[in-house]
Parts: sequence; C-alpha cells; structure tokens
Amino acid sequence: MTDNVYNREDILEKYREAGRILKIVRTEAADMVKVGNSLLEVAEFVEKKTIELGGRPAFPCNISRNQEAAHATPKVGDKDVFGKDIVKLDLGVHVDGYIADSAVTVDLSGNSDLVKASEEALAAAIDLMKPGVSTGEVGAAIEETIRSYGLNPIMNLTGHGLSQYEAHDNPAVPNKHVEGGVVLKEGDVLAIEPFATNGTGLVHDGSWAEIYSVIQKKPVRLPAIRNVLKQAEDYRGLPFAKRWLNSDKLDFSLIQLEKARIIHSYPVLIESAGGLVSQAEHTLIITRDGCEVTTK
Repeated sequence: MTDNVYNREDILEKYREAGRILKIVRTEAADMVKVGNSLLEVAEFVEKKTIELGGRPAFPCNISRNQEAAHATPKVGDKDVFGKDIVKLDLGVHVDGYIADSAVTVDLSGNSDLVKASEEALAAAIDLMKPGVSTGEVGAAIEETIRSYGLNPIMNLTGHGLSQYEAHDNPAVPNKHVEGGVVLKEGDVLAIEPFATNGTGLVHDGSWAEIYSVIQKKPVRLPAIRNVLKQAEDYRGLPFAKRWLNSDKLDFSLIQLEKARIIHSYPVLIESAGGLVSQAEHTLIITRDGCEVTTK
C-alpha cells in the first residue's frame, strides 16, 4: 500500500481510466491471437499500446497456453508462435498505481465449453457483488457454474483485491465454496478471475520464470547487481518482465537478488494433471447497491 495525495473521487477516476485503457488494448490484442502469430509481438504490442494510451503496464502481458494457467510471458527474442492452443491473455494497466486487471481466453483449440465455463462463472460472480456479500458466497457461485459444465475450478488460484501499486492485495476471492470469507464493503476494488479446467483443479509451479517483483530493500555490493536492482525498483513493487531489463550480467544478477530475498520470481503455473485451462477476469468497484465493472 502506498501513500497518496488523491481524494477518493480522484482515485476512483484513475481506476476507471486504467479500465478504459485496458479495454482498448485487450480487444486489439485478442484480435492478434491467431495461429502462426508471434507471442512476443502480442506482448510487446500490449505493453507499448498501454503506454501510448496514457497508462503503464501493471505487470507484464501474460500469455499462458493450454496447461499453463498464469505467469507465462515471452522471453527476450522469443520465437514461439500460436498453434491450436487455448490462450489466456491476462493484462494489467495502472494509472498512478491504480490498477485494472482483466483476462480473456482466446480459443484456437476447439474447446468452447471450457471458455464458456470461466466466462459464465465470472458473470455469476459479478451478479452477486455488492456490500454485505462474502467472498465465500462468490466462490460458491464460481464453483457451481464451472462444475455445471462437468469441469473443475482451479482451487488454489484466487481473485484478489487491488490497491495503489498492489496488484494482489486482500481480500482473496476463492474460485470454490469456502465457509465464511471476507464480507465486501462499498469502495472495495477487486479482480475476479475464475479458472476452469478439464484437469484436477490444482496448479503447481513450473520450472521457469520470466516475471519478478522487488519485495524488499537491501544494500547491494556489486555494481552490476545494483544496476539491475535500480531498473527493477522503477516498477515500484509491481511485477516486471526479465525482458524489460538490460544488463550483460542479467541472469547472474537476478539469481543473486532472489537469493538475497530482494526480488521474488513468479514461475509459470501449470495444471497439475496436464488439463487445459481457461480464464476470465474483470476488475470492479463495490458501490452502494452493487458494483461498477471498470474493464467491461
């Protein structure tokens, strides 16, 4: 959480502006997801267009395919192209640290029910959102909708609160029924993101990561590592891509910074049984009698 000098209406308008930018970028980027097109070109388009429209990336463009659920982003010089994949495009935009977070699944694989399951679960969750509703009730609606398709929600991924320069704040919003939960109140800002799978409904860390964030300040002795850390700190605690940094000792520096617990890596998350995964996500603000979806 970061101190700010804005009043509440200014803050809400920044959330809305981030959402307006994201909607434009998401629509244009989704149209680029076609068999044979470059993943890196889509990611670079998303990040460049976000800046052109007056925002900043709140995290690297995530392009997760098939069994990958989240945290996949292209590496420097990536030559990968889309095949007959189920593609999750997860985008974040911020304006002065106030974030819009939204995802869409582009189906190149012929798994339309998998896409519909997460989309309808998101719609069911949004219908419930108002002051006094608990996150447990929201999770139950998500789970029921996904299971109605004969599919499973991914149970160890959640939606989340958003605050200034915090892309994953409290409260967590489960994708399954839980007892109790957090009661929502007017003014809460949340990203709701159901994941549906034809696998078991659990994800685990993959063996690679291209996304990091700075988690604490510590002195660093070697100049090369200091240079990398200085670049990383420009993102003010928000996640950044390895390909956004420049250094001839980049790999070494990131390893040392992670060992020192100055930065944290986000490995690609993979469905544990190898199931295909879909995702749908919107950002919303809880209002007096319902919610305002900023990314729709």
